Amino acid sequence: MERILVSACLLGRAVRFDGRAKTINHEIVARWRDEGRLVPFCPEVVGGLPVPRPPAEIEGAQGARAVLAGQARIRTRDGRDVTAFFLHGAQAALRAAQEHGVRLAVLKEKSPSCGVHQVFDGSFTGTTVPGMGLTTLLLRDHGIDVFTEHELPQAQARLTELETSR
Repeated sequence: MERILVSACLLGRAVRFDGRAKTINHEIVARWRDEGRLVPFCPEVVGGLPVPRPPAEIEGAQGARAVLAGQARIRTRDGRDVTAFFLHGAQAALRAAQEHGVRLAVLKEKSPSCGVHQVFDGSFTGTTVPGMGLTTLLLRDHGIDVFTEHELPQAQARLTELETSR
């Protein structure tokens, strides 16, 4: 049975920067939960950041690839460099995925860790830019398919493909 790495905040865990969850109530997630497929994970908390915590964004809209290359940082609004926490959390997410044989993930869009198609631009104005979060990039670089909470039917279709191709 395929396991699915899922942002813990999407499963009702109050781990977001603001101390809240972003719970998704969807029949697909409920079925996956009932089937025992879910691997809840919050890379920011596992990376060592507290709850709540100041919001953080990838500086200068340079993206996660620039962070991995050491060319950009992840900073809080007051300029504190929290890159190491995000890197540690992304690496821990990859290890957890590998330990559970995960080939599919559903992560929280716009997060500097988990964004799939969009992340905030580093200006702390609510502006988003195309790009991925650090955890998403690392998972994808290791062959794991990553979807947002808004792409559950597509994630289910991919899960079906993965299971029929075994």
